[in-house]
Amino acid sequence: MRQIGDVVFTTPAVHALRQRFPDAHISYIVEPAAAPIVLHNPHLSQVIVAPRARGLRGLLGDLALGRRLRAERYDLAIDFHGGPRASLLTWLSGAPERLGYDIAGRGWMYTRRIARPRELRPRHSVENQWDLLAPLGVAPPDRSAFPMEMPADSATAATVADRLARAGVNGDDVLIVIHVSAGNPFRRWPAAHFVDLAASLAVADPRRRVIVTSGPSESDAASRVIAEAQARLGGGAAHQVLSCGEFSLPELRALLDRASLYIGGDSGPLHVAATTGVPIVGLYGPTLPIRSAPWRAATFVTESVDAGELPCRPCDQRVCEPGDFRCLTSITPAQVSEAAERAIARSAEPRTLNPEP
Repeated sequence: MRQIGDVVFTTPAVHALRQRFPDAHISYIVEPAAAPIVLHNPHLSQVIVAPRARGLRGLLGDLALGRRLRAERYDLAIDFHGGPRASLLTWLSGAPERLGYDIAGRGWMYTRRIARPRELRPRHSVENQWDLLAPLGVAPPDRSAFPMEMPADSATAATVADRLARAGVNGDDVLIVIHVSAGNPFRRWPAAHFVDLAASLAVADPRRRVIVTSGPSESDAASRVIAEAQARLGGGAAHQVLSCGEFSLPELRALLDRASLYIGGDSGPLHVAATTGVPIVGLYGPTLPIRSAPWRAATFVTESVDAGELPCRPCDQRVCEPGDFRCLTSITPAQVSEAAERAIARSAEPRTLNPEP
């Protein structure tokens, strides 16, 4: 319902449900921040955007939504989120079949409860969510058959193309997108590292144009990275690092169709990138690539960079036990730059129709 990345992770399941029930009316309930992920999903019949409010107002709004869902007489409700609000809406829907995780205190709201171990398992989040589909006879999870999806919007793509042109980007430029923010401090690589990375990637090829993006709460960090990288490059190459302002999720999706590389931490924009064919370099601190790396066909180029084994990794991202966020800070700009160059080189390699396993 809420986290952008988690909503992207449900899109393979949505596709699988449509394949299993081709004539069904499938509705998706989502909060406003993540709604752009699914608004144009071709496998959905309806998207219900449910604003979140606090206190009595929020409760009354959810009760009203619950009455609406009950009136529409759904046969099945699946709760991919598992939070209190999602559990309540699943129960209020009145669907005779309600699937959800066996969560203490809320499991009674479902007619079928699926075990969800508390420990962080070395298993992809998409596969974890697929457990909810097992009772429905849905096809097994497959990255090629059921990739993560966010359809492109042609009007937004035209707007982004015009924006790039006004920033001086032409068709021969190699566009690299670096996303500098994340949802919490456990996933934010140091800004100084991003400065080093942006400058080194620009220096390596004069055709490159580096666009630095961020979420609204990190716009100051993005501005700092841009300014410091431009200062380091000097007058001759400063134009290679661009300031293009903020991008909405649909705009970011359109931008990545034009890009030759995306670099960012394990956050929502990385998973938006995974809905495209852009080569990706993902930075993983408290999370593991095996759980959160892009879920898409192996033919797409993906590089994962992390700090390796640490006794505190993975963690629940509530308290940094060592206190220095070493899982991220120990990843060097040189490591990420090397991964970026590998990804660009791999993406230029000719692809065979039947690659060797």
